[in-house]
Amino acid sequence: MKRVIIDCDPGNGIAGANTDDGLAIALALASPALSVELITTVAGNTPSDVGAQVAKDLLVRLGSAIPVVQGATQALKEDHAPWRAALDRRVQQLDMLDLWQGVRAPAPIAVDGDDAADAIGRLVCDHPGEITLVAIGPLTNVALALQRYPAMAEAVAEIVIMGGVFALDDYIKDTNFGLDPEAAHQVLHSGAAITLVPMDVTTQTLLTHQDLSRLTARDHPLCHFVRDTLRPWIDYSIRTRHLSGSWIHDVLVVAWLLNQRVASGTDYRVDIELRPGPTRGKSWRYRTPLRVDVGIPADCGALVHVLHHVDNGLLLEIIEQALTSLRR
Repeated sequence: MKRVIIDCDPGNGIAGANTDDGLAIALALASPALSVELITTVAGNTPSDVGAQVAKDLLVRLGSAIPVVQGATQALKEDHAPWRAALDRRVQQLDMLDLWQGVRAPAPIAVDGDDAADAIGRLVCDHPGEITLVAIGPLTNVALALQRYPAMAEAVAEIVIMGGVFALDDYIKDTNFGLDPEAAHQVLHSGAAITLVPMDVTTQTLLTHQDLSRLTARDHPLCHFVRDTLRPWIDYSIRTRHLSGSWIHDVLVVAWLLNQRVASGTDYRVDIELRPGPTRGKSWRYRTPLRVDVGIPADCGALVHVLHHVDNGLLLEIIEQALTSLRR
């Protein structure tokens, strides 16, 4: 059994917020091969306190005692206000609030602390080599944990990150890295073993309404949570992105931990742009060795394993197997 921490920014039940974090949490909770030891939240898709309520409410509904600790409310340096405004208003501006009508909002339940960075650092360092960190939001909490606990980079078994975008025509940067470029840079260069799951591969995923109905056919609170909260986001994606369903970015991270045949990857040198301007937060990659005449040092960027192709059929199969095998 693999022991994991999930650092996330879930928005399930929140009008206009992406729901892929909640699906990732659901898959982890439903999988006997994973032991979720801690869930922490960061400002990103939702404010940190909102994400903590989403996660805590789900766990209470499931009768689970896994601790939920709220984390960073804003990035290390990046101004969060423009990002927050854009994320919070995207549905209102398109007049699509009706999609969330009747969706149960998370109950206001007290969480188990507000210092996610300390909770992450202590748990990893107390159990060297045993904890895998699933980072599916901006990397602020992870960067702060590495600052406070320098031994964490060596103690963590692996950090698997959903973040970055390299070659998608419609994206200069992704939300997770763009919201906190300094945190992404620090984590990439920490020396920890890292696997990166960028948007280039997660936009190869797809979940349709038909898939959702099949995957959540079991009469179980976790299936109800997934089905009820993902439906409006699929509708939103169909209307705005002209897809037949929605991308399910974050769940690929958890599925890859369960079965690495779900996605193939290659080692790259990876880094992120920190200079002011429209490309701030943009990630880039290249393979080594380089030609000696291009003028770029061979060790430029951090050496990271990057996923680049997904088997979406196998991904859906992994989710379905976990959710349909749940016990009451």
